[in-house]
This record gives sequence, structure tokens and C-alpha cells, in this order.
Amino acid sequence: MLRDEVKKAFEVIKDGGIILYPTDTIWGIGCDATNTEAIQKIYSLKQRALEKSMIILLDIDAKMESYISEVPAIAYDLIEFAENPLTLVMPGAKNISPALISEDGSIAVRVTSHPFCKQLIERMRKPLVSTSANISGQPSPQNFSQIAPEIIEGVDYVVDIDQHDLSIKKPSTIMRIDPTGLFEFIRK
Repeated sequence: MLRDEVKKAFEVIKDGGIILYPTDTIWGIGCDATNTEAIQKIYSLKQRALEKSMIILLDIDAKMESYISEVPAIAYDLIEFAENPLTLVMPGAKNISPALISEDGSIAVRVTSHPFCKQLIERMRKPLVSTSANISGQPSPQNFSQIAPEIIEGVDYVVDIDQHDLSIKKPSTIMRIDPTGLFEFIRK
């Protein structure tokens, strides 16, 4: 079943579509992080301001160097020792759609531990956009049952995994790191 869902989601993403999918945190809306048109569909669906950036998911930390000009060494340690899912905001974004890059040139990156996400990203050979499955300004859904109908109806594919999991999920911890290794918490 997991392999089938990865295949279906991959086909939708390859064709420029957007998906609703489970992650290691809350449910996300995603697409190919290099496809500006697909990214704009997500901004439109979420009614989100363009200056509010979204994150990219990677399957392994070794790929960070493909999308960040200078990955501080401490970033690998933070990921390795984080007790909860950790999103790192780092400057020097590259090789992704300009629609994802903040005005200061940074991008938020999370190395996912969710089996579906890992397999999909591996198959895509590109990062997966991830943003909470809600209309901008509304609370993030803590499980699938809390996702608004307009979000479910607005995506091109809803992944059929973990929909019945009613456990309460929380967004990731977010930290900003500069090239020297200095870091600060944005969201704990």
C-alpha cells in the first residue's frame, strides 16, 4: 500500500499537481520544490501571502548541500540529536523555485523521518514542499479529521495513508542558523 501511494503521489507531482499528505509532524500540502507553477497553486489554495515562505522536506541530511550554499556543520548535529522534528532556516538557498526563497535568500529545510515522505522524495530526486494543510490564518490541523473540506477538495491528490490516525500531531521546532553556526529558536 505504501509503495502504491508513493507511486500515485509521484505521478501527480510529476505532472505539476499538488498533494495532501501525512508527514512526521502535521498533515501537509506539497509539490515539487522546483515547480513554481505548482507552488503558486499551494499559495492560492491556502490564501497565503507570497512573502510567507514554505519549507522543503528532504529524505536525508546529505542532500542539504544541494539546496543550501553553505551548510554550517552544527546543522548536522542539530538534526542528529533533535528529539522532535526540526526545521532549520538557513541562508543561501539554491536549486529550488524562487517562489520558495525568502527575501533574505533563506529556505526552511526539514529532514523527514516519515516513511511515505522519505520514499516519495527519493523517487522524486527533488525536495518536497511542505506547508500546513490549512487556510492561512486558521489553526493547523492536528490530524486528518481536522482538515477543512476546501483544502481536501483543492488538492490534486489526497494520500491514503494515516487518515484514521487521530493522535494529536504538532508542527516542527524551527531554528534559524547563520553560516557561522549561530542559531536561534523561531518556534519551540
